[in-house]
Amino acid sequence: MELRDKDITYCTGVGTKRAAVLRKELNVQTALDMLYIFPYKYVDRSRFYSIREITDEDAYVQIMGEIYEWKTVGVGKSKRLTALFADSHNDTVELVWFHSTQYVKQECGRYLLFGKPSFFNRSISFVHPELTPAHKVRPEMCTGLEPHYNTSEKMKTSTLNDKAIRTIIRGLLPDLRLGIPDTLPAALREQYNLIPLTDALLQIHTPKNTTEVQQARYRLKFEELFYIQLQILSQAKNRTMKSRGFLMPIVGRHFNDFYYHHLPFALTGAQKRVIKEIQADIKSGRQMNRLLQGDVGSGKTLVALICALLAADNGYQTCIMAPTEILAKQHMQTLSSLLQGTATHVDLLTGSTTAKQRQALHDRLRNGETDILVGTHALIEDEVQFANLGLVIVDEQHRFGVAQRAKLWAKNVQPPHVLVMTATPIPRTLAMTVYGDLSVSVIDELPPGRKPIRTRHYTNMFREQVDRFIRDQITEGRQIYVVYPLIEQKKDKDGNPLPEESGATLADLQNGYERMLRTFPDCTVSMVHGKLKSREKDYQMQLFAAGKTQILVATTVIEVGVNVPNASVMIVENAERFGLSQLHQLRGRVGRGADQSYCILLTDVQLSKETRKRMEIMEATNDGFRIAEADLQLRGPGDLEGTQQSGLPFDLKIASLSTDGQVLEQARQAAINILENDPELVAPEHQMYAYQLRKLKNKAQNWAEIS
Repeated sequence: MELRDKDITYCTGVGTKRAAVLRKELNVQTALDMLYIFPYKYVDRSRFYSIREITDEDAYVQIMGEIYEWKTVGVGKSKRLTALFADSHNDTVELVWFHSTQYVKQECGRYLLFGKPSFFNRSISFVHPELTPAHKVRPEMCTGLEPHYNTSEKMKTSTLNDKAIRTIIRGLLPDLRLGIPDTLPAALREQYNLIPLTDALLQIHTPKNTTEVQQARYRLKFEELFYIQLQILSQAKNRTMKSRGFLMPIVGRHFNDFYYHHLPFALTGAQKRVIKEIQADIKSGRQMNRLLQGDVGSGKTLVALICALLAADNGYQTCIMAPTEILAKQHMQTLSSLLQGTATHVDLLTGSTTAKQRQALHDRLRNGETDILVGTHALIEDEVQFANLGLVIVDEQHRFGVAQRAKLWAKNVQPPHVLVMTATPIPRTLAMTVYGDLSVSVIDELPPGRKPIRTRHYTNMFREQVDRFIRDQITEGRQIYVVYPLIEQKKDKDGNPLPEESGATLADLQNGYERMLRTFPDCTVSMVHGKLKSREKDYQMQLFAAGKTQILVATTVIEVGVNVPNASVMIVENAERFGLSQLHQLRGRVGRGADQSYCILLTDVQLSKETRKRMEIMEATNDGFRIAEADLQLRGPGDLEGTQQSGLPFDLKIASLSTDGQVLEQARQAAINILENDPELVAPEHQMYAYQLRKLKNKAQNWAEIS
């Protein structure tokens, strides 16, 4: 029976119970699936240490020696099993087990010890080491690089620890050595210097040296990224060839009136370039699917408006969908202000729109009186019907589900043109993968007159100096944002603040609000957070926007959709709790006027190396694209907002979007070359690709059909 057909239950060392856990935790169904569980690290088992050679830089070591004493120490929760282990120099270390001691055979004798050394007061100990009686040590256990596999807590409780996974995989290797069908043609392997699949799987699990690991990882990463790119690009090409788009060649009265009589300032070169790219799309006769990236304050909303005016000149309506009511209202205010005195009609639809307002709005939509409709997810409701929807603009699309967006595309006889906007600059590797089927436009230039925001990092020890700075800014007529990571500190039964698991006590909005009232008694302070009712939230925001309050204390609810040019200072409390991209988004709330603006990051004194690095990056640059790349490098795609691995439309088993950009570029180019000559993969030499894509399509939702 082939490995791909062999049920995991019937593999050596598995059985019914373990198979159920493997299916649930790792989605392993067959023996071949098991071979695609890859090691996360390797330990060199070819070297034997003496105890005196061990340093605190050694992650794992192995020693041949003798156990000559066992003891049970302590009582209750502090009870532990210990053993004294000596090497050939009669140097000793202590071995310790805190739990599962019933499974440890307490026998003296000669053993091979393998484990991670711990150092305390110049003495060395090993916690839960791996012990193998000397007479059971096989040569292969002490040669080459030993693979180690990630396991979950549920797996460990089912005795599926790292060693068990290694044992199961080793049991499959004899069948693997007989060979399995390759998934890449020989010509492609030769072109990109890729080893055969059988060799790659053998080398990834039983490498003789680091060269074999590198060869195997490169082959497997290339294949994984290649088929993702081939799927994305083939579907995009298919759609481009088959999807007709509404023709919008006319530049008429809506555009000309606004551009020549109401444009508040000259467009930047980047804005002009992007508008030309979009104009070429909507005149092509093909459906536009374009991603518009622009840093905070770069003028994406103005570009979106100009595109909507071009649609109106051609008899089509536009809808702009925002993820929150605050942002939708912000767009509405901006567009209404820009279009004042023109013949272009804009409407707003959110969850707060009353039934009476909705009825009148629906009538205007259906008779074509409304040119632009701004709203939240309320836009996708069935009763919202357009006279002729031709352009859909989605702001921060990662906050909407595929099914939600698809409802918008169905509001005309053929799909409208689609423009996706994001103020969170996307690293190139992520853009090529998550948004790989969209054309990309980038506004990489800020409007003239904007001064770069000065960012400074201070610890809580400098809070008095920060307060003085706030006072000086308020005296000059400026306004201040103060952002907190949580609304209210958790408390014990006696009402005392509970520290975090790290031991730190976080600043919270409620206490921060009270502190601001005490520290600045002559100032008006507003407070905004997610638990406030929409009406109260809007009222407090309007007070701040109108300059009636000097300080706005808030949670990250203000991350998007707030535009107050007079606000010049952003204070972020417990900045160590925020990722780089979120800190950059918060910083973007200031710097919107002509005055110098500042962002102050307040943290605890004790910081990890990674956190300190984040603060240094924020101080060093205002470039959102550099920050996004750094965030991806520091944290990987699994932690970036809106791009959690579980939410990605694919499952990466070995490749990493944060470190494998070069492999991704090669894999993407290989896919482009193939599709240029054979877009539908009908050539005989491309049947292997077509077969693998069909397998991928069966595994995952057809996510690339919808932008």
